[in-house]
Amino acid sequence: MYCAYVFTLVALVALPAAIEQGSPTVLVNWLSSNFLQLVLLPIIIVGQNVISAAQDARAEADHETLTALHTMAQQQLQILEGQNEILDLLKRQVA
Repeated sequence: MYCAYVFTLVALVALPAAIEQGSPTVLVNWLSSNFLQLVLLPIIIVGQNVISAAQDARAEADHETLTALHTMAQQQLQILEGQNEILDLLKRQVA
């Protein structure tokens, strides 16, 4: 973010020269080329980094949740297999 502040100062250094020209074309050129490009690019990059960090945290949380769900599903299958074995034994005893 400090880069955006520095680039703002750099862009503002060129502003008086653009104002002295008095031409709207020069002012539009200064605004589009100097100010917007120098200032907005670092701000966009910082925003992307913040979003990326949030996505990484969300992915890690999702991974932990899915791992826990998988472990529970495996335990449920083991319980069901045990119950099936008990039912098979009971069927053999009845028959």
